[in-house]
Amino acid sequence: MHEQLVSCPSCYTQNAANAGRCTNCGFILPVQPMPMQPMGAPGAKPPGADKKIAAGLCGILLNGLGVHKFILGYNTEGIIMLVTYIVGLFLCGIPSLIVAVIGLIEGIMYLTKSDEEFSNTYILNKKPWF
Repeated sequence: MHEQLVSCPSCYTQNAANAGRCTNCGFILPVQPMPMQPMGAPGAKPPGADKKIAAGLCGILLNGLGVHKFILGYNTEGIIMLVTYIVGLFLCGIPSLIVAVIGLIEGIMYLTKSDEEFSNTYILNKKPWF
């Protein structure tokens, strides 16, 4: 592997990219950006991407019960949805309908995101609602 060189803007002498200063005139060399490294093996799924399908389908099919929240590890939010759904059944059904619609929307959102976007949003950044 050969060393990368950078030309000094002052005297045009070739220097090592990580030298910092020109070996000829002492001019401070511009910092060279590091090449991007792949995060994982090619074709590897990001962390938590395996939960996307299960959470999405549970959000759509079991919407108001909050099962999709438990799958993603959002236990507090899952309990809120479950209790609201059960209590809402006794209160004319309006609260139950609201959390059911929320679950349906979230399930669709999960399934329409790419694996990377899903992982970044719901696994790494822990965004619990919408």
